[in-house]
Amino acid sequence: MGTQATQNQQELQAVVAAILDEAQRLGATAAEAGVSAESGLSVTVRLGEVETVEHNRDKGLGVTVYFGQRKGSASTSDYSPEAIRETVSAACTIAKYTEEDACAGLADAALLARDIPDLDLHHPWDLPAERAIELAQECEAAARGVDPRITNSEGATVSSHAGNRVYGNSQGFLGAYPSSRHSVSCAVIGEDGAGMQRDYWYAVARDSADLEAAASVGRRAGQRTLRRLGGRRLSTRQAPVIFAAEIATGLFSNFIRAIRGESLYRKSSFLLDHLGKQVFPDFMRLHEQPHLKKALGSAPFDSEGVATGARDIVSGGVLQGYVLDSYSARKLGMQTTGNAGGVHNLTVDSGALDFDGLLKQMGDGLLVTEMMGMGVNIVTGDYSRGAAGFWVENGELQYPVEEITVAGNLKDMLRGIVAVADDVDQRGNVRTGSVLVERMTIAGE
Repeated sequence: MGTQATQNQQELQAVVAAILDEAQRLGATAAEAGVSAESGLSVTVRLGEVETVEHNRDKGLGVTVYFGQRKGSASTSDYSPEAIRETVSAACTIAKYTEEDACAGLADAALLARDIPDLDLHHPWDLPAERAIELAQECEAAARGVDPRITNSEGATVSSHAGNRVYGNSQGFLGAYPSSRHSVSCAVIGEDGAGMQRDYWYAVARDSADLEAAASVGRRAGQRTLRRLGGRRLSTRQAPVIFAAEIATGLFSNFIRAIRGESLYRKSSFLLDHLGKQVFPDFMRLHEQPHLKKALGSAPFDSEGVATGARDIVSGGVLQGYVLDSYSARKLGMQTTGNAGGVHNLTVDSGALDFDGLLKQMGDGLLVTEMMGMGVNIVTGDYSRGAAGFWVENGELQYPVEEITVAGNLKDMLRGIVAVADDVDQRGNVRTGSVLVERMTIAGE
């Protein structure tokens, strides 16, 4: 960590300490505070011309106080001593008017992170705006140069952000870690006699050295757009479906939503009371890896200061644990799983097949490469979303398809997973390969 990052972190730790001292002075029995500061650059070019250059410097402060079992929260972006006093005072006032909640309170002191590992998450990128513009132009030019049928562009963007996050509470916990996030993305439009299509590609990493080259991102965006030209409708049918890796992440995100504490204690999940029960085929394993070096979902502690750790959520297809913060855990009579703020690098173990092998295993069916709409009901598990992709016969892509809907029930879909390929998408917090689901309804013409 550089000298500047260390200095910023120390300043933020001093702000947290001031917040906690003020809360104690005003009579709070417990308090917690989180502060963050981030700066970055984002550049977008379109058709070779600069569209936007944005420098940002953001900061935020949030405090929660407890008077017994009564809770109040307030936030601000002003770190001045006066603003801190006013914000803490506002939180205290709110707490005095709220009802007591037996489950409210700080995380268990015994579960807080005491040893905070260095997860190698902070890699500032010395990126002048001029160089960012060059990279964005290079990315877009590569996309537009794929084929004359690429006729327009939505632009290419290069961004770089780095910052610090500090959390502390009145149990003596004070934890901090810096992080960075850099990305290159591009979306272009292709046209032929049948109409226009768009597609995109992007790269994202903690370390700019790990980013896919800008020209490579552009070429993939152009190639993906090109292969969608001539899209057709399908007649309504039932068939196997492959969710491409970048789309399959959403499938598992929906599963996580269903086993989050909030969904469970509100009894608004199709997986209510499924702990210890079969929810996937027996070859499936889903696990958290919060301490992977440089990974986008890594964190040494959750947003309550609870230590994160590797654990199986699903093993042998059986649900081994829920996704809980302290409040939802108390509501359920359980213990927090260190997931305040979400899961960390949810990993779906792959099988032996590569992507081409997965296509061959499916034989005839639908490959989904894009989804639209939010048609997922976590209470019932009903799933219906607009989709685009490719029709597959004998394990080979035949033609692009569009304006279709794929539908089913998540419980059946998860149990109906046939295989997971090894083409793992590592660009987010869910790491999975492409997923073959045995059968779904495809609604078209």
